[in-house]
Formats: sequence, structure tokens, C-alpha cells
Amino acid sequence: MDTNAVLDICLQAMIVAAKLAAPTLITALVVGLAISLLQSITQLQEATLSFVPKAVAVAIALVVCGHWMISEMVAFTNELFARIPGLIGGA
Repeated sequence: MDTNAVLDICLQAMIVAAKLAAPTLITALVVGLAISLLQSITQLQEATLSFVPKAVAVAIALVVCGHWMISEMVAFTNELFARIPGLIGGA
């Protein structure tokens, strides 16, 4: 196993991690921005008003994107397992 193979696996892992985190992070960002805008317009500074909608939106995003996230992770794991013989020099 050489350095290039390790770097390639690390790069792929970081790309998959970013792809899996993107739906929840973008949802929380958009909802947080909308709630912050609403709070600044109405001058209502309540912490739960910011937290609860973000938590609900992230939960909905996980329900909607969950199947895709699991499929991406399973595909990445299968690809890693398929690369094992080549990494240890067997094939």
C-alpha cells in the first residue's frame, strides 16, 4: 500500500462525508437565516424560537435524504472492501 492509495482513500472519505453532511447543514443554515431575519424584523429575541424550527427542519431533511445517505455510505464501503486485495498487493 503506497502513499497515493492512502491519500486517494482519504480524499474520497472526505468527499463522501461532505456530501452526507450537506443536506442537514444547508437545511439548518437556511432555516436559521430565515428565523434570524424574522427575529430581527419583529425584535423578538427568543432562543427556543431559533432552535425548535431548525431541529424540526433537520429531522425532516434526514427523513427525506436518509435513504440516499445510506446508499452513498454503502456504496463507499463496498468500494473500499473491493479495493482491499489491490491495497495489500494480492491482485
